[in-house]
Amino acid sequence: MVRGCFGVNIADFLHRPLFPELYMRICVKKLAALNPPHCQLRFVFYHAEAQTKFLLQPIEPDTCVSLIKQCRTFRSLQSVHTSMLKSHLQLNLYFSTNLIAQYASLGSMSHAYTLFSTFQSNDVFLWNVMIQGFVDNGLYYPSMLLYSQMRELGIQPDNFTFPFVLKACGCVKDVKFGVIVHGNVMEFGYVSDVYVGNSLISMYGKCERLDTSRLVFDKMPKKNIVSWSSMIGAYAQNGHYEEGVSLFSQMLGEGIRPNRAVILNVMACVNRGNEADDICRVVIDNGLDFDRSVQNAALVMYARCGRIDIARRFFDGILEKDLVSWASMIEAYAQADLPLEALKLFKQMILQRILLDSVTLLSVVCACSNLASFQHARCVHGIITRRFYKNQIALETSLIDLYVKCGSLVYARKYFDKMQERNIVSWSTLISGYGIHGNGREALYLFDQMKASIKPDHVAFLSVLSACSRGGLIVEGWECFNSMSRDFQVTPRSEHYACMVDLLGRAGRLNEARDFIERMPTRPDAGVWGALLGACRIHGNVELAEVAAKYLFELDANNPGRYVLLSNIYSSSGKRNDSDRVRALMKRRGVRKIAGHTIIEIENKVYTFVAGDQSNPQTNLIYTELEKMINRIREVGYVPDLNFVLHDVEEEMKEKMLNVHSEKLAIVFGLLNTRPDSIIRIKKNLRVCGDCHTATKFISKVTEREIIVRDAHRFHHFKEGACSCGDYW
Repeated sequence: MVRGCFGVNIADFLHRPLFPELYMRICVKKLAALNPPHCQLRFVFYHAEAQTKFLLQPIEPDTCVSLIKQCRTFRSLQSVHTSMLKSHLQLNLYFSTNLIAQYASLGSMSHAYTLFSTFQSNDVFLWNVMIQGFVDNGLYYPSMLLYSQMRELGIQPDNFTFPFVLKACGCVKDVKFGVIVHGNVMEFGYVSDVYVGNSLISMYGKCERLDTSRLVFDKMPKKNIVSWSSMIGAYAQNGHYEEGVSLFSQMLGEGIRPNRAVILNVMACVNRGNEADDICRVVIDNGLDFDRSVQNAALVMYARCGRIDIARRFFDGILEKDLVSWASMIEAYAQADLPLEALKLFKQMILQRILLDSVTLLSVVCACSNLASFQHARCVHGIITRRFYKNQIALETSLIDLYVKCGSLVYARKYFDKMQERNIVSWSTLISGYGIHGNGREALYLFDQMKASIKPDHVAFLSVLSACSRGGLIVEGWECFNSMSRDFQVTPRSEHYACMVDLLGRAGRLNEARDFIERMPTRPDAGVWGALLGACRIHGNVELAEVAAKYLFELDANNPGRYVLLSNIYSSSGKRNDSDRVRALMKRRGVRKIAGHTIIEIENKVYTFVAGDQSNPQTNLIYTELEKMINRIREVGYVPDLNFVLHDVEEEMKEKMLNVHSEKLAIVFGLLNTRPDSIIRIKKNLRVCGDCHTATKFISKVTEREIIVRDAHRFHHFKEGACSCGDYW
């Protein structure tokens, strides 16, 4: 094994450590204990071409640097290096420094570092070149280690050293090391250097020390455009969007002309349509409207503001669309819950033979997940397989999530078992999948398997607690919750408390759930009170529902689901006046109920139904068959639950209104247009209606068909007259 001048294996440098802080301490001790040996480097080349081309042609000093910089491949640079050995030019520090820089630029850090190790030099430029090489190649810990050794040897860093090291600290979010470097900046008198100041702003921003970033920014005696861009970018990275937009306005007020970097950073901060319009005017005034990166960012900005129409106009207006343009528009459609538009655009992308990447495919998978289309899922899976996107954990995990959301745990588990490498997200995704499909026991079993190899984090605990809640596993849920801080040092968050409230509430332990809320170490948020309100709906507890709703109307005043749920609780309890009062409150506050709809996919075409839908070409046939189906299930015990009709109308009209709910229309349409042995899959955008849940159980019994319903909260697998949720939902 070749060792460098510091007595550390080069392999140590070129692999990211599992425990960076421990790694740094060990390696610094190694470096401090050893002195660089004075030795001469010898390279052995195995390529015949490299051996013969230059060995007989020694390089002249006048042409050495130009030949080094002309090399665009590793092999050609090796040949030049061989010829330098012939002329003994490698002993010249200037020539070798250029050679090290070129090896680094070509990504060969092992060769660069080995050559660097031959020099026992205090030349700061040489050290800067080596540190920069590590940083540019993403080897951040080695660059920090080299800086530590530099300080140990008494070599004084300069204003070129600090930006590289600070960038490394920011990329690995090592704020402790960053603070040490900041101290060195002050010690050596570079506080006023604008480039060092910009690097400090960026480093602290990446390390989530926004206040310190702003302090550095405010104290800078001189600022350039990069200073403003770095500070606005720090605000964007940390979710302080209003401050970012405000600082941009301040910059313009001081007469500073923005460049592309500033525009891209401030666009990431914009969340309102009027702000987006203002930014676009600035873009046009400064002649940046034809910059493709700016156009792509504007597309994303308007999509984030809910203006998907303007985003599409930007996309259509980009003359030379790159991969980012296509991926951004597809993601915009997916995020706007327009999966069909996303998939339509993806099809155009394939037809134009645009080279796909994993980022684009992640957006497509997201669109398929929103659509809950099993057929589209299989198609996208096929594309990913054919294009050899193997061992990309994020993409593979998204496929597991896709199959979960399409109602196929079988495929999700098969794909999970085939993964060569799994991370905490992969495990959590499948655990959550078992939970939303009502298989809490399997989720717990998988969680136990995961704990044998990976320490669970807050997401993994949230997944297993949700599974326990949906499965009514109270004892197991308590054990998981208590083990978080006791065994794994994971502090419960508000969402974990909400899961426990949901677990207790679903089981009818409402008073225990209320006591649990009162003992919370932090103030309960809307998720916690929402879980209690949902439990009150299950068990018809009006008094406690009013308590939960009181807090929700303050914490989550614009969420229509809260009002509708309380109104339904009142209506089910016969308190029609109170129900009407809640509906009137919604109207006064301008809160609109989300319209319910159900979708079903047949032969790669998606059909949408709303209550009383008359738009389908088979409407007459659907309603005729629906009437026959209602009569059939009545004969085997179905009784309409009129409590789910909220309008004050006659009993007969209530029953007719129940019969034309979107879930029933979609199921009947599926029965008419699919094979008798196939599974019917539908998706409801809201919680499935209680009467439709009962009716679907009977439909699965009389038709001997399996029906999978995905609603806003979970999956229901109906088969032979029963549901996988066990009516525990």
